[in-house]
Amino acid sequence: MNGEFYGFEAIQRELEGRSHRLRTKSDSEIALHLYEDFGLQCLHHLRGEFALLLWDETQRRLIAARDRFGIKPLFYAWHEDALYLASEVKALFAAGVPARWDHENVFHAVTMSKHQARTLYDGVFEIPPGHFLLATEKHLQVNQYWDFNYPKAEAAIPKRTDGEYAAEFRHELEEAVRIRLRADVPVGVYLSGGLDSCSVLGLAAKHHPEPIRAFTLTFREVAYDEGPIAKEMAALAGAEFYPTAIRQQDLADHFADAIAQSETLCVNAHGVAKYLLSRAVRDAGYKVVITGEGSDEILGGYAHFRRDMLLYNRDGQDPEEVERMMAWLDEHNTVSRGLLLPDGEIGPLEGVKRILGYVPSWIETFSTRAVKMRPLFAPDFRARYGPLEGKYCFLDDIDVRGQLAGRDALHQSLYLWSKTALSTYILTMLGDRMEMAHSIEGRVPFLDHKLVELVVSQPANQKIRGMREKYVLREAVKDVITDTVYLRQKHPFLSPPATLNPDDTFNTYVQDTLRGKALASLPFFDQKRVIELLDRMPGMDEGARTANDQVLMLLVNMCVLQERFGLAA
Repeated sequence: MNGEFYGFEAIQRELEGRSHRLRTKSDSEIALHLYEDFGLQCLHHLRGEFALLLWDETQRRLIAARDRFGIKPLFYAWHEDALYLASEVKALFAAGVPARWDHENVFHAVTMSKHQARTLYDGVFEIPPGHFLLATEKHLQVNQYWDFNYPKAEAAIPKRTDGEYAAEFRHELEEAVRIRLRADVPVGVYLSGGLDSCSVLGLAAKHHPEPIRAFTLTFREVAYDEGPIAKEMAALAGAEFYPTAIRQQDLADHFADAIAQSETLCVNAHGVAKYLLSRAVRDAGYKVVITGEGSDEILGGYAHFRRDMLLYNRDGQDPEEVERMMAWLDEHNTVSRGLLLPDGEIGPLEGVKRILGYVPSWIETFSTRAVKMRPLFAPDFRARYGPLEGKYCFLDDIDVRGQLAGRDALHQSLYLWSKTALSTYILTMLGDRMEMAHSIEGRVPFLDHKLVELVVSQPANQKIRGMREKYVLREAVKDVITDTVYLRQKHPFLSPPATLNPDDTFNTYVQDTLRGKALASLPFFDQKRVIELLDRMPGMDEGARTANDQVLMLLVNMCVLQERFGLAA
């Protein structure tokens, strides 16, 4: 069993009045007892981050389950008539599963979005979030036990005031934070200058008898450094401010180790920075931290969600005012260019519009990256998989009629984002994999399922109100955060792009990797075209370099994975 249930006494309370009481002591005995008494129903009562395996000796069947949001990883593969399961892909390789690229999913991952069940590796799969695998000696099936269930737009949502929505949100969030403070070791908090982590610290400080240590990353580049805002917040909460400075040299030195730990692709070295932050936490003698991940995914925190709100919720809005706010959004989110907002040409998305009736802004954004990636593909790879551009394969697994039809456009975008980027990127590159690299347990109160189910039930205007994202959260925690944080718009956590610092070590690392034998060994890219892009970068404006830097990061990632895992074509 891998994860945190906040004590098995909490599980007992979570059985919601059932008369049975647990009597055994060991983790495995308790888990098996739960399974024998309640079967698969036990999954509905678990609260927290987990990946688990249970073996039923009597019926000779295995159940493997993953938490509702994919906070904890769980992979599986069939090889030579045997089922292998592990929390890391590299463990499957070590057990004898062949280490090979999955060419089609590589194409999807670098152009659009990674599939929540498939991986970059041939024959290796993930149990999707909110699912369980049931296996016998002759049969395997994967079933869903939880999902986001947004109400239909015409559904009668109980009328409440903004204050009432904020109060019920505050109650659930504060409870989620409080139970995640349970531990027999010191608990720290990851703190940036963002609303999410500041909210967590402000609420945690209320329920912690001593000052909490707040761990913060700082950068030399002002546009990416949130240290001063975090320090102000730590002072308000009475926390111990513990900054960790990250230089471009640090990103270069630890990039390969962090990517090998993640086993996936990143568009920015922010995952490497989180890898270094977890090391600092370990060196400070801590084993548990509470983090702010997940808030943006449930509350519409990213700029592309605000763009959707402007584009697809226009009832009663002045068209000229909408256009003014769209221009403001682009002007005030330059670091998000190509990452969270479209940049340049948008590729073919007719199929997405036909299925959904509209195109979410995040899909348009990913499409602009696909257009930039297109000329870098090797001719045979482009000929084989290029026709798949714009065909978002993850939509094949989405119950469009049951889960999207009739829902508010913002809620549809939130649902689709959570089915792709949340587990396959955010919680991997910025969450558990980087934390567990140094044996740090990350706890995620915003992804407490009771809180999420509440947020899902609230109307779209509690997520975004005009240009103010995460509206209900701001109002709910206003008394425990600084005015600076309350008034600040979302700033994505990013490390400074390598190519914006051409004389620094990290850019040298990127250049050497992509101009050398590492890229030449990959069967997917035309190295000559990649070098041409590298040569054009110095002449681009900062926004264009930022957007193209993401493309280069994907290529460097793949070089690292190729070398570390010895992947065959």
